[in-house]
Amino acid sequence: MRRFVFKLPDIGEGISEAEIVAWHVAVGDRVEEDQQLADMMTDKATVEMESPVAGTVVELAGEVGDQVSIGAALVVIETDADEGDGAIEPSLETIDDIAPGDLPVEETRAEEVEAQFEAETPGVEAVLEPFPSPAKQEEAPAPSPTRAHVLASPAVRARAADLGIDLASVKSDGDRIRHADLDAYLRYGTGQGYHAPHASHARADETIKVIGMRRRIAENMAASKRAIPHFTYVDEIDVTALEEMRADLNANRGARPKLTMLPLLIAAICKTIPAFPMINARYDDEAGVVTRHGSVHLGMATQTDAGLMVPVIRDAQDRNVWQLATEIGRLAEAARTGKAKSEELSGSTLTITSLGPLGGIATTPVINRPEVAIIGPNKIVERPVFAKNNQGGDEIRRAKLMNLSISCDHRVVDGWDAASFVQALKKYLETPVLLFAD
Repeated sequence: MRRFVFKLPDIGEGISEAEIVAWHVAVGDRVEEDQQLADMMTDKATVEMESPVAGTVVELAGEVGDQVSIGAALVVIETDADEGDGAIEPSLETIDDIAPGDLPVEETRAEEVEAQFEAETPGVEAVLEPFPSPAKQEEAPAPSPTRAHVLASPAVRARAADLGIDLASVKSDGDRIRHADLDAYLRYGTGQGYHAPHASHARADETIKVIGMRRRIAENMAASKRAIPHFTYVDEIDVTALEEMRADLNANRGARPKLTMLPLLIAAICKTIPAFPMINARYDDEAGVVTRHGSVHLGMATQTDAGLMVPVIRDAQDRNVWQLATEIGRLAEAARTGKAKSEELSGSTLTITSLGPLGGIATTPVINRPEVAIIGPNKIVERPVFAKNNQGGDEIRRAKLMNLSISCDHRVVDGWDAASFVQALKKYLETPVLLFAD
């Protein structure tokens, strides 16, 4: 019997440590070769750690939420291999004896890391995280049968039945139960057998450790708000013509993917960016350098069960609306199923975040640091608007309107630049035929 230390391998360029987000074994468990031991999260992705040997787990490096340095001991496994039999791979360090508690565990620390999981999203979407399912509520006990000799009108009896009140327990100064007696019972009575209709019930407090993706989101959002002086500009856009064009394109799409608003908006953004290079940029505040990117690598804030992730559409400016729709669907599915690769979750130069059907009147999204801007479309609503008719007179027509928000880093982007960018973007969205013009 020998003990071997499985050290945390180098699992990503520039990664110095990883967080334990899940253990799949416990001390005393028998493990086989290639069996999953733990899930480790870096700044970019979650990596599964597998056992290179068979044996019994005798020690684990810390608890879920702890940080472990690259090269530090992660798991100690006691194998059946005899010394010198060659059963152990060279990458494992052989040790003769490890006393319990000798494994070094790095103290958890919060660092300002490059925001790869975006935003709301960065953004408002960060508050839409799913909460744990509420505990099952107790059902209100059925009312006891009312004794026949209790006198009350049919209306009082019906009300008591709806409230679950046993009329026999209600006191009255007269010869029969009246509504005032029910009111007094509700106000001062003991409440035997009574539950207010549709009343909420208290549930136990829960303590949830902030680890894994939720910790990364918390760190990134805090770093963004702490380091970046945000400002948000909101404008209203008439998307009536855009929605009509989208419906026509979908009706005649053939085998091409169905278009949502998002690929059309991305196409408009890509056409607008060349005149406003300060929007498609990243700011290295430590080096004091702003890089204005020629290509639009668009981050797309995506809500997943694990939290907010930001897959990146590479070279969005080179894709047509149907190619954008295909890539949006592929990346969103990869993010939601946990299959997105590390390179698909990093390198964005500008982010877009949308609450989808939840909409909202206006949002103030949080910038996906080190980017300098994030765009947030809001829900589309139908409202009457005043317009000029062909004769130059006023008329009222139905219009589909959408508010568009943009949050910017005021160290890099001036308010005039942000407003001018949105106005130029508005031109493409309100005259959508320009999206297909050279």
